[in-house]
Amino acid sequence: MSEEFAIELKHLTKRFGAITANDDVSLGLRRGEILALLGENGSGKTTLMNMLAGIYQPDGGEIYADGHPISIRSPRDAYAHKIGMIHQHYKLVNVFSAAENIVLGLSDEKKLDLKQTNARVAEICARYGFDVDPKKKVYDMSVSEKQTLEIVKILYRGADILILDEPTAVLTPQETTKLFAILRNMRRDNKAIVIITHKLNEVMEISDKVAVLRKGKYIGTVNTAETDAQKLTDMMVGHSVTLNIDRPIFDAPVDRLRVKGLTCYDAEHVKKLDRVTFTARGGEILGIAGIAGSGQKELLECVAGLCPVAEGSIEYDPPEGGSVELVGLTPMQIRRHGVALAFVPEDRLGMGLVGSMGMTGNMMLRSWKRGKNPFVNRRQPKALAEKVLTDLEVVTPGIDFPVRRLSGGNVQKVLVGREIASSPNVLMSAYAVRGLDINTSYTIYNLMTEQKMKGCAVVFVGEDLDVLLELCDRILVLCGGRVSGVVDARTATKEEIGLMMTSHGEEAEAHGA
Repeated sequence: MSEEFAIELKHLTKRFGAITANDDVSLGLRRGEILALLGENGSGKTTLMNMLAGIYQPDGGEIYADGHPISIRSPRDAYAHKIGMIHQHYKLVNVFSAAENIVLGLSDEKKLDLKQTNARVAEICARYGFDVDPKKKVYDMSVSEKQTLEIVKILYRGADILILDEPTAVLTPQETTKLFAILRNMRRDNKAIVIITHKLNEVMEISDKVAVLRKGKYIGTVNTAETDAQKLTDMMVGHSVTLNIDRPIFDAPVDRLRVKGLTCYDAEHVKKLDRVTFTARGGEILGIAGIAGSGQKELLECVAGLCPVAEGSIEYDPPEGGSVELVGLTPMQIRRHGVALAFVPEDRLGMGLVGSMGMTGNMMLRSWKRGKNPFVNRRQPKALAEKVLTDLEVVTPGIDFPVRRLSGGNVQKVLVGREIASSPNVLMSAYAVRGLDINTSYTIYNLMTEQKMKGCAVVFVGEDLDVLLELCDRILVLCGGRVSGVVDARTATKEEIGLMMTSHGEEAEAHGA
């Protein structure tokens, strides 16, 4: 490992209006080193790295490469200094092949020469352990293949300083293991690597050093071998945080939601769910695992009355007895039938909240139709908004400040808080902690468990298998819209679930679906 910094940030500051995203941050990265960048939501991690990638320009401070000051005004400048960033949302053209995406945007003298490009890609793949088909179209690729292509693309451009933003967010355990093996090969090749992540177990596994930001300020850098998850969390938050997820057992779970043979199609008539069958019980948390696009979104939307069902049934058993068939009902009709259903969708602002409204207005969305006159009573929604703000520590200038102007993590707090406050019998959440810092994530986990112990049937779609195994009672695994199995979360392993996430439903019976 080189003693000289490949990249050094000195007193870097970035403001967005009155908000200071990065405040006088100084840190360095050496070649042959993997640095994990940690911090709560809004601590400035991605903003800091976006300045290295040329997406933002600093308002103060300097960037040094190999001891010399440099100016990065665009992503092209970043590539000129051998810096490449793999963003959480991939920057690929779906209708182009891998090779076309790799050379896209290069200067005119490097126009597409398929033979030359393929040879160079093959060389990079052999060197680090990638598996890329240069002729394959992006729209035919899995999530992990797209990520691999992004990494190969920046290596093709000569980058030896790589920044990865939440690289394992949607990968299976097996795909994560493969990615880490590649990163270790790149480290041995003297690359300098930064990983932005919320997953502390992965930080401890892959990184050499950990840099921590808190509220835009640099707190410090520690050697990974000399710290642990608890110490890192305390550094991020500024005080001691308990990292245990309680999983108490509810005395008498009862069937609350019975889904049988559920099949649905999207607008292009592509089958998204294929004969899905399972039961969600009051007093349990049922986890839903699967690689991205396996039907998780459509499953919850079918139950909520937002997605048309082609075949099958969804029966809701209320606590007072009887049964209600939900297929064919709109969300409003579901409520009129007395079904206490709460839904935290994946699309927070598109489906869950109205971005132009403040917290008070969004709290009213659940109650305005109960009014008996044209005047809306804001007293109860306002009180609920204030309670959610306090309990979940929502960072906002005020409860009437437009939620679209809040950070993603704070938007999620508003949505989760509102849905839980409705005292549901069935609570469904899609990626409830995506983008949330570890402190708030554990608050959400505890809220889910509280609902379970009140007899609520909680359906929790998540992407972190460690969390699913620790939080849930049972886990339903989806693959390509079919059920691969239902396992006991107390005895299952990550490897078992990872294999089921990439296998098809023929094995469902063997796994207890």
